Amino acid sequence: MKRLVIAAALAALVPFAIAAKSVDPKPFTYNDLVRFERVSDPAISADGKLVAYTLRETDYEGNKGKRSVWIVPADGSSPARRVTGSGNASDARFGSDGALYFISSRSGSAQVWRLSLIGGEATQVTSLPLDVAAFVLAPTGDRVAVALEVFPDAATLDETKTRLDALEKKPSAGKLYDKLFVRHWDTWKNGSRNQLFTLKMQDGVASGAPVWTTKGLDGDAPSKPFGGAEEFSFSPDGQQLFFALREAGHTEAWSTNLDIWQVPADGSAKPVNLTPDNKATDIGPVVSPDGKTLAWRAMKRPGFEADRYAVMLRDLATGKTRELAKDWDRSANTLTWSADGSTLYTLADDLGQSRVFAIDIASSKVKALTGDGTVAGFVIGNKGLVVAHNSIAKPTDLYRSERGNLKPLTRHNREALAALQFGDYEQFKFKGWNDETVYGYVVKPVGYEKGRKYPVAFIVHGGPQGSMGNDFHYRWNPQTYAGAGYAVVFIDFHGSTGYGQKFTDSISGDWGGKPLEDLQKGWAHALKTYDFLDGTKAAALGASYGGYMMNWIAGNWPDAFKAIVNHDGIFDNRSMGYNTEELWFDEWELGGTPYEQPAAYEKHNPVNHVAKWKTPMLVIQGEKDFRVPTEQGLSTFTALQRRGIPSQLLVFPDENHWVLKPQNSVQWHQTVEAWLARWLK
Repeated sequence: MKRLVIAAALAALVPFAIAAKSVDPKPFTYNDLVRFERVSDPAISADGKLVAYTLRETDYEGNKGKRSVWIVPADGSSPARRVTGSGNASDARFGSDGALYFISSRSGSAQVWRLSLIGGEATQVTSLPLDVAAFVLAPTGDRVAVALEVFPDAATLDETKTRLDALEKKPSAGKLYDKLFVRHWDTWKNGSRNQLFTLKMQDGVASGAPVWTTKGLDGDAPSKPFGGAEEFSFSPDGQQLFFALREAGHTEAWSTNLDIWQVPADGSAKPVNLTPDNKATDIGPVVSPDGKTLAWRAMKRPGFEADRYAVMLRDLATGKTRELAKDWDRSANTLTWSADGSTLYTLADDLGQSRVFAIDIASSKVKALTGDGTVAGFVIGNKGLVVAHNSIAKPTDLYRSERGNLKPLTRHNREALAALQFGDYEQFKFKGWNDETVYGYVVKPVGYEKGRKYPVAFIVHGGPQGSMGNDFHYRWNPQTYAGAGYAVVFIDFHGSTGYGQKFTDSISGDWGGKPLEDLQKGWAHALKTYDFLDGTKAAALGASYGGYMMNWIAGNWPDAFKAIVNHDGIFDNRSMGYNTEELWFDEWELGGTPYEQPAAYEKHNPVNHVAKWKTPMLVIQGEKDFRVPTEQGLSTFTALQRRGIPSQLLVFPDENHWVLKPQNSVQWHQTVEAWLARWLK
C-alpha cells in the first residue's frame, strides 16, 4: 500500500482526510502512542535563522519522560539536531548574545544553563539553592528573571531550602490550616509560593544576590499549577518587569482575579497593580518592541474561568487602555508582537481547529494564518511563521508556514509513522439544541471495509468548556480506538470553545440539558449519515465533565449504549461543591454555593437518577485528583455495585486528574479496551 500524506490544510467539511500509511502497515495502538516523541515549545533566534524546541522521549522502563533541547534552521536547510546532553532540559530561549539558554537538571537541581552555538560546552548560569521553575531573559542581556518556590516569610533562599528539607524529615505528618485552598490539583499546600526574582547577568552568568521583586504579595507568580514564563516579561530596555498574580487572602479558592503588575527589575520600588478595576482574570503581559504599549489577555466576568480572553492594550505613558478587536468572537491564547509593533499574533480555538491569528493594531482586523488542524505553539521571525502543528492522525512537528502551506522542519516519529495505519476521519455538522449548528468528528476504524458495520466508541470531552477537535491527544486519542477496530464519534456540544462565547456560555447552569440534547442529536445524525456505524454495539466514554456526562447518560439516556467508561467523573454535584479545590468553577457553573443555590446543584445531579442506571460501567479514578476527588469515583462504583450492575473500578494511587506515567497509560488503555471488547465484541 502506498503512503498517503495528510494535507496540512484540510477543508473542514471535505470527504475523509487520509491518514499516513506505508507498506504493510500495522494499526496504530496505545503502545505506539506512549512511545512517540513529542515536540513542543518552539523559540526563535533574534535573526530568525534558528528555531529551538523541547523534545520529550519516553523512558518506558523508567516509567517517565525525558526532555532535551533541539534546534533546526528556520528555512529547513538542514535536519534538526539535539544540543543538550545528560539530564532533562527544556524551556529553551535565545539570548541577545545569540546563545541558547534553557533549564536543565544536570547539576542535580533545575537551573538555567547557557550554550554557545558556535562551539563549546554548556555552562551553568544560575546556582541557586532552589529549583528554577521558569525564567525570562531581559532583551538587553544584563538581567534574568526566575520563578522560585519560596516561603513568603523566609529571609533568604537558603532558609526556604532548610525549611523544605526539615518538612521532609519531620517525624509528625499533621498539617494545620486556617484558610481554604489547602490542596490544589494534586498537591497539599505547605505555605510556599511561586515568586519572581531577578539577577544581574555578566558574560552569560548570573551574579550577585537575587532581587525578590514580588516580595510582600500574597500570591503565586507564575500561577499554579500550570503557569510558566508566559506569565511574566521584561520591557525592551530591561528596566521593568511585568507579571500576572492573584492576591490570595481568604478568597483564593473562589477567586479568578489575577491582575497585571509592574515592578522595577532592580527591585527599587514595590509592584504596582495595573488592572485593579477588573475583578476577573488578567494574564500574559507582553510589551511592544518600542516599549510604549503593554498587551495582555483579560476576562470580564469574575469567577468564570472559561470567559472569553479579550486582547487589551495599555499606553504605558498615559495609562489609557483599550480592547483590541472587540468584535472578534474568539478567545485569545498567548500573544506575540511583530517586530515592527504593528501586529499581535495569537492562538485561538476555531470550529474544531486551533489556528494562529494576526490582529492589526491600527484597524483591529483579524486574519487567520493557518488552516485545519491544531497549532500547539508558534514563533514569528524575519523568515516568517513557524508552527508546532498536529492533527487527528499526525503528532506534532514543526513547520514553516508559507502562504498557508506548511513545509516540514522536523520529522520526529518518521520511521514509526511509516509503519503505522490510522483511521480516516471527517468533520461533520448538524442541527443541535435550538436548531443551532453543532460540529463533530467521525473516525473510521483501521482496516475499514465498505459495507461492514463496526462497533463505536462515542467520546465526550471534558472541560466542559473545552473542545475535542482536529488534534493529536496523548490521553484521549481517538486513533487508539480506530486501531482496535472501533469507529469513533465525538461532538463539540453546547459549551465547547471555538464557536463563539455565547455558545461557550450556554452550558453554565445547564450541564445535563443542551449538551445532552446535542449528543443525542449528533449521535442520531452520525448513525443516519455513516452506514458503517453499528448503533447496537456502542460505548460512551468520557473524563472530568465527560465523566459527569457518563453518569448523567446512565440515568437519562440509559438505553443508548451497551457500556460506559467513566474517568474522574462527578457523581454528586452537591458534595463536589464542597470537596473540589477550585471552588470558583462550581460556584460559577451552578450560580453560587451549594447552600445558596441548592436547587441548581440538584437540577442536573447524577446522584438523583441512580435508580434508573442499568448500563455496565468501568469507573477510573486517580487518587491524587483533587479537582474531582476520589469520593466521586468511589461513590459511582458503590452505586453500580449496590444496584447489581456489572462494573469495575480502576484506581491509580499515583495519578491526578490525568494519567501521565507511560506504564499507567498502557494499563489504562488495556483496561478500557478489554471493557469495550467485553460488551461490544
